[in-house]
Amino acid sequence: MLSKLIVLRTALAPAIWGTTYLITSTLLPPDVPLLAGVLRALPAGLLLLLVTRQLPHGSWWWKSLILGALNIGIFFPLLFLAAYRLPGGVAATLGAVQPLIVQTIAVRLVGEQLRTRAILAGLAGLVGVALLVLQARARLDLLGLAAALGGTFSMAVGIVLSKRWANGLAPVTSTAWQLVWGGVLMVPALLIFEPLPEQLGARSLLGFGYLSTIGGALAYVIWFAGIRQLPTVTSSFLGLLSPLVATLLGWVVLAQAFTAGQAVGAVIIIGALTAVLANRRTPPSPRGLFIEPGLCDSSGVDIVTRRLTLRPLLPKEAKRIVEREPELGDRWHPEYPLDDELDPLRALAASRDPEAIFTLYSIRTTEGDVAIGGIGFFGPPDAEGAVEIGYGLVEALRGQGFATEALIAATGFALQNGATAVKADAAVGNLASQRVLAKAGYVERSRSDELVRYTFV
Repeated sequence: MLSKLIVLRTALAPAIWGTTYLITSTLLPPDVPLLAGVLRALPAGLLLLLVTRQLPHGSWWWKSLILGALNIGIFFPLLFLAAYRLPGGVAATLGAVQPLIVQTIAVRLVGEQLRTRAILAGLAGLVGVALLVLQARARLDLLGLAAALGGTFSMAVGIVLSKRWANGLAPVTSTAWQLVWGGVLMVPALLIFEPLPEQLGARSLLGFGYLSTIGGALAYVIWFAGIRQLPTVTSSFLGLLSPLVATLLGWVVLAQAFTAGQAVGAVIIIGALTAVLANRRTPPSPRGLFIEPGLCDSSGVDIVTRRLTLRPLLPKEAKRIVEREPELGDRWHPEYPLDDELDPLRALAASRDPEAIFTLYSIRTTEGDVAIGGIGFFGPPDAEGAVEIGYGLVEALRGQGFATEALIAATGFALQNGATAVKADAAVGNLASQRVLAKAGYVERSRSDELVRYTFV
């Protein structure tokens, strides 16, 4: 289950951004979207750099530049252009298409599963958007609509890449450089395409100050820290709070029209947001899971699913597998074992008192009883009740759901036998393994340049 504190904290950012439309329409000078973008980003980034005093390193020079362009340099001008040309509620609510865009991109880039609940919630959000837009009595400007949708797509890609490249820099440092790069990228366009106002009054300075400190530095530090800890789809759905806040402020403060149809749209959007955030996972219960004692010299139990049998390995069998010396009755796929399994198998082969439950298992086909891979635990539960699991499947049989089926069964078995959490990791570039973990209900907790770490609680 997602931490409520992390969700609530991250939700503050889009709620703050929902005030952008009110500030733009009441305090800022007219028709200066690029100036608004630069003054929101660059001072905020420089302020954060004064706090962190840290330079990017290695690949983070170009990564922070790309993220700064997507999240700031492209997004900000389009955001303010939409804010100037559309009513606040309409402009902000178009961002509700972002969860669908994020889901599509996240499948390829970070290995997250495309879940039916999230897809339906995204479609419901679109219905809510349509009701809010079509019921609005204000004129809908095509350029404003295009700017709003373009900004939404830019930030959607930025969210996914922020997740994929998480943990390269501290959140404040990463935020600072993204704001600086984004502001710098907007300066040439500002000088070429937008005449500067002759002077800025007190109201304008107040508005720009708010957008830079609260809407820029504070909100983005909160946002990027949350992206690291939450699934990308969850983060994108939190963005629905922005149009809700904008619509409410437009109605209450600016006396903008708010019809019954728009109210229905708002309710639908709230329902979509609730459906995703309240999606609590339950422990896995694979079909046909049952225990057959006595099949392994009384040292363990088989875990049986619809298509597979997970059989605990004894030291003598582990020794035969490592040495590739089968006995009568041993049935191994030609690609078994995988290279990654050899070290754990050697350790088990040398063990005189192996763990009976939290041990290594061979993954065997129910039909034919052939070993096609391995799955196992790196010891019994620790002081906090957590165990770590690893798995592998021969390449010839990947893509058929065997790894997911085995992982679900082994995870459920661990929880039934005293574990309170199961941890796993996958290489950053191993998107197939990341998809397996996501399908089995694991949630990403952190990542480094090499590994993505998951937990099932």
